[in-house]
Amino acid sequence: MSGLGLSLTPRRPGIFDAHCDTVLKVLDHGVDFVRGEGEAHVTLPAMKDAGVRAQIFACFVLSERCPGQEAERAEAMIETLASMAEESAGELRVVQTRRDLDAAFDGGPIAAILGLEGADPLEGRAERLRHFVDRGVRDLIFAWKDNPFSGTAFGEDTPLTAEGERLLGLAEELSVMVDVSHLSDRAFEDVCRMATRPFIASHSDCRALCPSLRNLTDPMIRQLADRGGVMGINLAPLFLDPEVHSRMTPLFDAAQKSGVSDEERTRLQERAMAIPRPSLDWVAQHVLHAIDIGGENCVGFGGDLDGITQTPEGIDGVADYRSFAPLLRDAGLSKRQIEKVCHRNFVRVFDEILP
Repeated sequence: MSGLGLSLTPRRPGIFDAHCDTVLKVLDHGVDFVRGEGEAHVTLPAMKDAGVRAQIFACFVLSERCPGQEAERAEAMIETLASMAEESAGELRVVQTRRDLDAAFDGGPIAAILGLEGADPLEGRAERLRHFVDRGVRDLIFAWKDNPFSGTAFGEDTPLTAEGERLLGLAEELSVMVDVSHLSDRAFEDVCRMATRPFIASHSDCRALCPSLRNLTDPMIRQLADRGGVMGINLAPLFLDPEVHSRMTPLFDAAQKSGVSDEERTRLQERAMAIPRPSLDWVAQHVLHAIDIGGENCVGFGGDLDGITQTPEGIDGVADYRSFAPLLRDAGLSKRQIEKVCHRNFVRVFDEILP
């Protein structure tokens, strides 16, 4: 081919992204996911452009925002994702089996995996998971904020409760991926102690590089890797760049204090958003650190798009995921390693858990 003077662009590897909050944008803000209309990071045209072949869509439900209506809210989000798939004319499919997930990387529809971000819709009862599994849930973060199942990173660092331990066992029994992003350090240790199957941290970075409690320490990364798990690099500047973290955290903390007026809260948030975005190189640094600590099988991407308000330079939406392969190539990763980070690691662990 080179003798004909043709230059071929290397084919980009498919992407498995382990976390987005796009269902919220579609349900609450009228985003047209299929046509790509409205203010959302993730749309179907952009996913196709970037080569995203699998996406975990989070159903984020927090008790304090809809007290007494947690299950109803989750059902509305599940129906929203089903409608997104139905309106895609066969280009997006909500998958529940490893066979359907694998098909997405072999020319089939893009795989949408349904996740609960926080088990609040279970209303404090682990057995309620059975209902949501019947509704298609295949990934479960026990808590976003301290709840009857688990403590969280920005909570009181409490462990799994007795009901949380029951939930862990039931999730494994029902072939639901256990997802430790957002959990407290003590709850993470409980999962490590009790889990019999691999688990993931869908959207968490490396605490050694950026000290947010939402990130994993090196021992955590090693434990996750030793159990066959995968962590997804989160694109939130607050979790990527230590300078952004140090400047932004006091502003967000001040905005959350009781008694702060709406005007002052808005001003503090605007100051936080004015902090310069980190370079995309921070994403590569977190990938390289995770590989150095846990090996090349333990890391992927979990961008948290549509759940975060700011992204690194060069990533304005999911279409820019096309930058990942060149970024990792420039960082020194081989083609095999790039494919693992872009999708093979998450596909492997889900193939092990899904029925």
